[in-house]
Amino acid sequence: MTSATARELTADQRGFKEVQRLAYDCAEEVAAQLRPGVTEREAARMQRAWLRERGVRDWFHLPFAWFGDRTAFVGFRVPLQFFPTDRRLEPGMPFILDMAPVHRGFTADIGYAGCLGPHPLHERLTADLREHRELILREVRERRPLREIYEDVDRLMVRQGLANRHRAYPFGVIAHKVGRVRERRWSPRVFGFGTQALRGLASDAVRGHREGWSPLWSPHRFSDHPPAPGMWAVEPHLGFRGVGAKFEELLVVTDSRDPEESAFWLDDDLPHVRRRQEERAA
Repeated sequence: MTSATARELTADQRGFKEVQRLAYDCAEEVAAQLRPGVTEREAARMQRAWLRERGVRDWFHLPFAWFGDRTAFVGFRVPLQFFPTDRRLEPGMPFILDMAPVHRGFTADIGYAGCLGPHPLHERLTADLREHRELILREVRERRPLREIYEDVDRLMVRQGLANRHRAYPFGVIAHKVGRVRERRWSPRVFGFGTQALRGLASDAVRGHREGWSPLWSPHRFSDHPPAPGMWAVEPHLGFRGVGAKFEELLVVTDSRDPEESAFWLDDDLPHVRRRQEERAA
């Protein structure tokens, strides 16, 4: 069995791994600074400032922060509701930090779920996410159609007694492809999304339409195909009674005939993975 530490990554994969690590370092440092009274807008600015200090000048999307029942997208109906608000963090309140920086031409898109103090329901949701991470990897390696894997994630949530909250995202996506972006000192944005990264996604959509695949992993017919090789930002998002939790990380899909090399999580040394490993060892 090939471990994440033993696997030899390509130069591109190492570049994606480095920017993903940078984003998760940002999430952990900002999470450690959150205090009662901090607003979502302030938490988003903290992420943005931290990353800019370390050379980030472009984004797939600018940082998000969701507090309280907004972690479960309660009442979300239009895309503008995803953007940070003046909601203030309170003791015992769950939060999610989500950011997608571009650094040295590589893109990451990560989600970090935390809580300002103990919260048994939130702890249950983050524990339940482990099964989704395992299911997704297993079925991608089996080359199941993305739409079917999406439905299996839904069925697992039902067995867990939880609700699917990634359906609230545009097109209901659980994942999307990311790629290399030409490095510039500054890139324009549209509604918080970097135009260069959006162009790359649009180019993938055009190419995929010709070849019979989509860069969006959704419950819709256009995702009724096996996983296309590339880098996928995957984000199963669980909700229950106004509490939401998710992870988002990069999944590598290749055309290898070796099942373990055909798909793998880019990095197994991430906060939510370490948390599960520590729980198992306890």
